[in-house]
Amino acid sequence: MPASLAGFFIKPNTKQYILLGVFLIESQFTHTFFERTRVGARLLALFTVVALLILSSSTMADDDINYSHKLDVQVRYDERSNRPSRNQYRLRYYPRITFSNAPRWSVNSFVVTGDSFSSSHNTFGSDTTDYLHARRLFVAVEDETGKTEFGVIPTYKGRVSSSGLSKDGWITGIRNVSTLANDSALEIVIGQLGDVNAGDALDFNKQDDYIEIEYSAKMGQRHSYEISAERMTRSNFLRAEYRFKYSDYDTIFVEGVNLIGSDSAKIVVGVQGEVLFDDYPIEYFSHYSYVSNAFGPRAELTEDFLGTGHGMSAEFSGVLFKQFDAEWFVRLDVIDRVSRVLTGVKISFDR
Repeated sequence: MPASLAGFFIKPNTKQYILLGVFLIESQFTHTFFERTRVGARLLALFTVVALLILSSSTMADDDINYSHKLDVQVRYDERSNRPSRNQYRLRYYPRITFSNAPRWSVNSFVVTGDSFSSSHNTFGSDTTDYLHARRLFVAVEDETGKTEFGVIPTYKGRVSSSGLSKDGWITGIRNVSTLANDSALEIVIGQLGDVNAGDALDFNKQDDYIEIEYSAKMGQRHSYEISAERMTRSNFLRAEYRFKYSDYDTIFVEGVNLIGSDSAKIVVGVQGEVLFDDYPIEYFSHYSYVSNAFGPRAELTEDFLGTGHGMSAEFSGVLFKQFDAEWFVRLDVIDRVSRVLTGVKISFDR
């Protein structure tokens, strides 16, 4: 944990009190008035954004305070063999207040469409999928020794693995990442994950414990690995990942998660990188996966889960309009007897 963490509470200033006050007030509203209502979740999302805007206004002007946000919009066509096709959209909004540079403190939120842990898309023309929820609200502190996050935090510390939890999910608790010698790090997460309904993401009354201890390291410029022990969904897991960057643009990876006490597992083997067609770069991501039928609910918490069994996935993407930060993508998934095609456009806005 960064050494300055204790100092924040020993000598807090007015702005730090205000920032933590916003965090606590929103948490209390979530647990009472806003609890389990779609309208309440939207009001909470709006309250989050407004609070961050107020804190970054001229009345709070200071060289150490900076407000930033990011918005990405995606529109896609979803064709699946076992149900009718649909047109969908996704909005992801990341507001953030950063203050002080050494160490760097920040208050972060995440507002997104979708109604569940691993679902972040709404369907056009449907009156029952018009969702928008605040899924995260947390304080983070970073310095040369690592970083600490506490509140309703992301499911990842950096890059999202295929065997990891959905990047749009959340955990209620605290994460500490300690930077170690030889390009290695130790991550410890302690918290709760008891509800996969996005409308209840900021409800602190969870039931199921979540614990993760992960060691990650690089071996030179081309090799890296991760080993972790996890406790979630009332089960225990061991996860391992190895990555080999065999060229400047391409990487092979192998990942595995085992449900302790059984033969159930999830295995992923894949490759990702970039190829050039007449100087036009196209990014690709392709993998084979296997998920045991008895692996349990953890499998459903990964990105766009289709089912158990053997599967293949391939995705390609490229720049559509560079000046607008827009890109196209095409993806094909096959899981046993279920096939799926996704294609669409994504546009990002940063400030």
